Amino acid sequence: MKIITAEQIESLHIAPAECVEWVKDAFLLKNRCQLPAKMSVHPAGNDFFTTMPCLLPDECHRFGVKVVSRILGRKPALKSDLMLFDSSNGELLALVDCDWITAMRTGAVATLAIRTFRSARAKTYAFVGLGSTARATLSCLLATSGHEQLRIRLFRYKDQAEKTIESFASYPDVAFETVDSMAQLADGADVLVSCITDAAGLLVEDDSLFKPGVLVVPVHTRGFQNCDLCFDKVFADDTDHVRGFRYFQQFRQFHEFAEVLSGTCRGRESDTERILSYNIGLGLHDVYFANRIYRLLYPQCNL
Repeated sequence: MKIITAEQIESLHIAPAECVEWVKDAFLLKNRCQLPAKMSVHPAGNDFFTTMPCLLPDECHRFGVKVVSRILGRKPALKSDLMLFDSSNGELLALVDCDWITAMRTGAVATLAIRTFRSARAKTYAFVGLGSTARATLSCLLATSGHEQLRIRLFRYKDQAEKTIESFASYPDVAFETVDSMAQLADGADVLVSCITDAAGLLVEDDSLFKPGVLVVPVHTRGFQNCDLCFDKVFADDTDHVRGFRYFQQFRQFHEFAEVLSGTCRGRESDTERILSYNIGLGLHDVYFANRIYRLLYPQCNL
């Protein structure tokens, strides 16, 4: 059994744009995977341990299970590890530090959702919650934008906005601005991405602030339940992940993200549709990433 550390993964210098390709490739495998719904336990408050298993298609010979946890007061609050198995013989191949994978596959999925569901006129991209997930999303978004001119609007919290601007200062085609309220963040935004891990209530109570054509991507799902009722379309990475949502039966139109990528259903059909994209996180992407990383680190084991 190999132990794959965060330092080993970072030494591979996997490009953000490649991460976006990996998540798309994995989505296209989804209907041939065994992918049970994730299961969570809650030791206290909003803390959790979540187990995420996935068996890749037969030709991959891989099963994996990730355990991700959020513990208030721990630094970092979110932590994850993954066990990767050879499904043909049951051998435990590797224990993988999954923090980089979790952040980058989440950011890559959010970016793929943005590029798939945004309106053709999208220019202003608003972000709240500027931790590792938001930075990963920005890395993937900017890496796949070519010379497109982007306006990035950041919600100011402590010094996170300033640090984010400093981190991405080398991108010449990006203009940053900061705001101090959620109303200012949402008002007129073409895409709104929320990467906060906890929310006590609605983040934007005034539905009229969501302009026609807006795309909202609540990465950790919290704070946008009012959008469930008034948005034209809702997409999710997996039906079972959202089936238990309070307003699931009242979604105006619902499909899985993979259906759009495979061409079996339409995504955005006009620049006035308001779209909600719930990409809660699939063990499929974690296992797919872990397997690609395992093969890069240990090519001799691929024989």
